[in-house]
Amino acid sequence: MKTNDMKRLAPASDAASRSRQAAARLRELAVDRHLLDVAIATVDSPIGDLLIAVTERGLVRVAFQGEDRDDVLEELSRRLSPRILESARASDEVRRELDQYFAGERTRFDVTVDRRLIGDFARKVLDATARVPFGRTTTYGEVATKIGSPRAARAVGNALGSNPIPIVIPCHRVLRSGGALGGYGGGVDRKQRLLRLEGAILTSE
Repeated sequence: MKTNDMKRLAPASDAASRSRQAAARLRELAVDRHLLDVAIATVDSPIGDLLIAVTERGLVRVAFQGEDRDDVLEELSRRLSPRILESARASDEVRRELDQYFAGERTRFDVTVDRRLIGDFARKVLDATARVPFGRTTTYGEVATKIGSPRAARAVGNALGSNPIPIVIPCHRVLRSGGALGGYGGGVDRKQRLLRLEGAILTSE
């Protein structure tokens, strides 16, 4: 590239850099002034990139790589607020705990969760699921019994499949009776990898 051409490109590059910096400052100002209702960020993980969404109430959404990002954002906008921006700072604590979990340094999550995307029945199911310890598993039928609906194992499975905060609310720890993996919103392969990470004893399907 000729010297004159490089000189012409430099201002454009500087302008792009200034634009990114201004956008970052705007996002942080929105956080400081509580003008941001939903902060989103992307977390690298061994099971693919995770899109996380955080409100002032806590973690509200974890989406796996492969889920349609536009659909996730549309749901957040429709059910929570259209004031959504990327903000690393607002999601720092969640990202830190997820990093520690995948590094084998954390066995329970301390971040608060925002349950507004969870229905009444699913909330009972996920509350019971959240009490299953790291490295242990339970079954759909056992969860159904714990919530007082022993014949609702299928409904329990459906509620777990729609869990908006997987990993942190550990629906991957719920198996079929007999030890078969069963389904998982993030795919059975991810479920198996999470259980292996936690050292859970599995029976091959």
